[in-house]
Amino acid sequence: MEERTLGRTGKDVSVVGFGAWQIGASWGHVDEDEGRSALRAAADSGVTFIDTADVYGDGRSERLVGELLKERPGLTVATKMGRRAAQDPANYNPDNFREWNDRSRANLGVDTVDLVQLHCPPPAVYSTDAVFDDLDAMVEEGRMRAYGVSVETCEEALAAIARPNVATVQIILNAFRHKPLERVLPEARAAGVGVIARVPLASGLLSGRYTAQTTFADNDHRTFNRSGAAFDVGETFSGLDFETGLAATERIRELLPEDMTMVRFALRWILDQPGVSTVIPGARGADQARGNASAASLAPLPPETHTAVRGIYDDLIRPQVHHRW
Repeated sequence: MEERTLGRTGKDVSVVGFGAWQIGASWGHVDEDEGRSALRAAADSGVTFIDTADVYGDGRSERLVGELLKERPGLTVATKMGRRAAQDPANYNPDNFREWNDRSRANLGVDTVDLVQLHCPPPAVYSTDAVFDDLDAMVEEGRMRAYGVSVETCEEALAAIARPNVATVQIILNAFRHKPLERVLPEARAAGVGVIARVPLASGLLSGRYTAQTTFADNDHRTFNRSGAAFDVGETFSGLDFETGLAATERIRELLPEDMTMVRFALRWILDQPGVSTVIPGARGADQARGNASAASLAPLPPETHTAVRGIYDDLIRPQVHHRW
């Protein structure tokens, strides 16, 4: 498994990581044993970076990751904090930070978390010096080794990158979300900030498995958050309407070599983007986890393929999403 340096953390991590939202909640039924199998299969396949959050299953995801850490103590784990509370900038304060961090450390079974990310905080947080001063203090206290920000928009990413001690930025980046290529990735590279690419398969659209007849469980965000009722709509299908996403997926399918799956193609497309440190696809079981990890062994896609993907984006997707995030 290829490794890249995760920004200002200074740690080398696998280019394909493991996104642990799916094994927490909001993706339909979550089977804990399947989640454990997925985590172990990812680690067996060379994955050394796992991304979770305190809100995923209200701690369930962190606890499952913590179990794996006891078995594989060399892994790098990132968690997030902030989304379990009302999204009021006033809640981003020293007491809450330490309470949230205490809970995550207990769930993960560690004294020091490798990376703690603010979890898509309100826009006002990015301009609040006291927030970042306190995160610096928490690093000095040994609560975490580094901190970053998970963002919704490119403007938020750029504000985070400008902060001198932000180690990483996590942002939606996939074949349906190209805007970060314009400024975020170049400026992150220049600043030495790591980029963690999330929602790499556009909530499964880029797996190529869905049709117009596909339905999802009531407790799956692809049902309850299609209009952004629960959280930012850009997190679900990358903000695309389902029908447009299906049409774009079929256009991309035409670009695949005969021996390549849609999933591996979609992940390789992300890994080809200069500035990406790691991509964090989710997996509900061992086979998915192994398939995701295998994308790291693929050769880079040819330039003409990248040009074709950009053409599909410009034709079908840009009008819906480019101005929003």
